[in-house]
Amino acid sequence: MLRRLSITSWKFLRAGSGISVRTGKYFVEAMLVGLITGFVVVGFRYMIGFGRVWLMENLGNHQFLSKLTDGAAFVGLYSMTRFLDPHRWLLVVMPAIGALLGYLLIKRFASLEHARGTDSAVAAYHLREGHVPAAVVPIKSVASVLTVASGGSAGYEGPVTLIGAACGSLVARWMNLTVRARRILMAAGLAAGISALFQAPLAGAIFGAEIFYSSSDVEYETLLPCFLASAVSYTVYAYFFGWGSLFTMPPDCAYQNGLRLLPYFVLAVIVTYGVRFYIAFFRGVEGWFRDLRAPGWVKVVIGGLGVGIIGFFVPDILGTSYSVIQASFTAGESELFEDFGPLTIAGFVCFFFMKAIATAFTVGSGGSGGVFAPAIVCGGTLGAAVGLFFARMLPATFEIHPAAFALVGMAGFLASAIRIPLTAIVMVAEISGNHSLLPPAMWVCGISFWLNNGWSLYRSQPHSRESSPVHSHHRLQK
Repeated sequence: MLRRLSITSWKFLRAGSGISVRTGKYFVEAMLVGLITGFVVVGFRYMIGFGRVWLMENLGNHQFLSKLTDGAAFVGLYSMTRFLDPHRWLLVVMPAIGALLGYLLIKRFASLEHARGTDSAVAAYHLREGHVPAAVVPIKSVASVLTVASGGSAGYEGPVTLIGAACGSLVARWMNLTVRARRILMAAGLAAGISALFQAPLAGAIFGAEIFYSSSDVEYETLLPCFLASAVSYTVYAYFFGWGSLFTMPPDCAYQNGLRLLPYFVLAVIVTYGVRFYIAFFRGVEGWFRDLRAPGWVKVVIGGLGVGIIGFFVPDILGTSYSVIQASFTAGESELFEDFGPLTIAGFVCFFFMKAIATAFTVGSGGSGGVFAPAIVCGGTLGAAVGLFFARMLPATFEIHPAAFALVGMAGFLASAIRIPLTAIVMVAEISGNHSLLPPAMWVCGISFWLNNGWSLYRSQPHSRESSPVHSHHRLQK
């Protein structure tokens, strides 16, 4: 029987009984992790900008180089006459040089085992008691900027999640907290990194609980700390770089016709097999480089040259390729590939394969960078291709908008390849500012996640909580 309470009672000001990890424990520590991670990501972002400016000043103001450094689309660079420009040949060697410098930096100052990005963070959670070396923060930051800013086909999210995880692990060690607390704060830092970089605080928070398993299991104990850390980290980042969304969607993209679920089902199936190609090819290239009897620095140079050769003909493949995502939101109207005319179904499909191949050569060879952002690009291009196809084949009553299919394709690809369906649904809404496409995103993410059960881009993800060393035989450290 509960005692009668009133606002004049001293119990009104007291915390509720049974306070724990689930009800708010570590909330001060989580906010501190979010604050530190937010400022670190801000510094990382400034470092990216510095790298771009340095490239532009030292390599000249040629059109394709300046476009590379500011991340914009490569418009009008495909004419054969432009291949004679000697500066264009820098595109062949730049990814190799950047990947080599990044590799040597990590090799010298940090363990390669601890610096592979999100996969390393997941492994640290399950196998290394949440321990991520502090050296990862500066070394991984510089190595990733060297790799991606010079043209490596990868993203900055892998380094940022690992940096955030290192911040959380470091705070736990500073405060001499338990192993359990270290894991929780490591997850909070991981979430804070994604929240800031993608300007998606809710998606980042969910990511910090969902990323650790390839099934639908989540680490519910990390949820509240992840919410707090993500909110603080996002606020710090937005104070410096603005509060807007990462991309801009056309205003007429909305889900207002139930008939569209049928073509969205087709999109889910196509995304499923696109993910399988992405993972299988990446694993194959990674295995080939692993078995190659050559020093590590030779491997990253080979991978960088492979990317550079593709980038010589299609420069948009270099770096994050975020410009292609924005172009996919105006599919059929943009002239990204100016000499080949407007973007087409075949153009998007070809770009998907080239981006998957270039990413495998960049990261699979040992280069520093993430595979999360390339997965977004691949999903967006597949979605745009499917949207263009149905816009031409179906009657006007379906009101197909290719940009909507591009956004939903991004969500489905992330859900299926990274095994984060809830994060993917929320993230595409936050990074685009469009929340009206949540129903089709839920539909496509659910189908593609289910169809690709057993496929995951991250090797370190156990299938479920029961198969994790953290929870098996009830050996969770307290």
